[in-house]
Amino acid sequence: MKTYAIATIPGDGIGKEVIPAGQQVLQAVAEYSPGLRFHFENFDWGGDYYRLHGQMMPADGLDALRGKDAILFGSAGDPHIPDHITLWGLRLKICQGFDQYANVRPTRILPGIDAPLKRCKAEDLNWVIVRENSEGEYSGVGGRVHQGHPIEAATDVSVMTRAGVERILRFAFKLAQSRPRRLLTVITKSNAQRHAMVMWDEIAAEVAREFPDVRWDKELVDAATARMVNRPATLDTIVATNLHADILSDLAAALAGSLGIAPTGNIDPERRYPSMFEPIHGSAFDIMGQGVANPVGTFWSVVMLLQNLGEHDAAERVMQAIEYVTATPALHTRDLGGTATTAQVTEAVCGFLAAEHKRKAA
Repeated sequence: MKTYAIATIPGDGIGKEVIPAGQQVLQAVAEYSPGLRFHFENFDWGGDYYRLHGQMMPADGLDALRGKDAILFGSAGDPHIPDHITLWGLRLKICQGFDQYANVRPTRILPGIDAPLKRCKAEDLNWVIVRENSEGEYSGVGGRVHQGHPIEAATDVSVMTRAGVERILRFAFKLAQSRPRRLLTVITKSNAQRHAMVMWDEIAAEVAREFPDVRWDKELVDAATARMVNRPATLDTIVATNLHADILSDLAAALAGSLGIAPTGNIDPERRYPSMFEPIHGSAFDIMGQGVANPVGTFWSVVMLLQNLGEHDAAERVMQAIEYVTATPALHTRDLGGTATTAQVTEAVCGFLAAEHKRKAA
């Protein structure tokens, strides 16, 4: 019997709706997978915790997570708390505390999704974006002086280290090597950022020599946005800095049909710490409590969680259930132009898992 310890952190907004749905799907996976079990521990960290305690999570919160096999995270963001407090106090505290330096965001047009690129075939948009997740533009280095005065100044310093750049580029090349097309695009902005991004380019060329079977090219980040729209089939695996990939992955999700369906894995490739999986849609307070949030992004994050645990058969079954849901217009939530509720989509996924188990047992 394999029992995995999973931490659930719903966080804020619709995270409190989609993470319980993700737990429900994992419980269904266990029910129909002999020898597989999950033990869940829920953590009520986020905006509500901040209002009670003055911090988004306890100072020793990482210790409570350290022994888990994986983390399922909802969202961080509250309209009544400054965004830099919610982000740095919870999500980034976990990502940086556990050195989850590879942020992986798969994107493809799922069956039944009406994506905005009308000239694009589904097979033309099948990407994985690798985001450097520990330094760069989100390193947290900087400050403000003379606040409130005409001479006020503020800095945010992008910090890139050779070690950090090498490891994310090597991770991206390995990922590209594992995919059928063996194609990698390295995103840069070295024409304007003439120090750190030039180093990024130089290290990319060095690391590329270790992967002669991977075709790779380089694209300026602004040109990459146009390429994603106009020539999606020329892309496959993409690697970019913390800020650049943050922006490009939201564009990718929108091009695939909705931010509500997109997943993320914050990965420690060395497996020293638990990795964390989350939908990218944010807290979406405007629809909180209405029961209409799309849980597909969470379910796809569950797929990534299972893959990370080595449970590939279970991951494939959940992905098939997701594709069944997206291929069924009656099960589309509001963001996809439908009227289905979070609960209805969750029940449909669990029902698919049950029916598939029954079919195989027959």
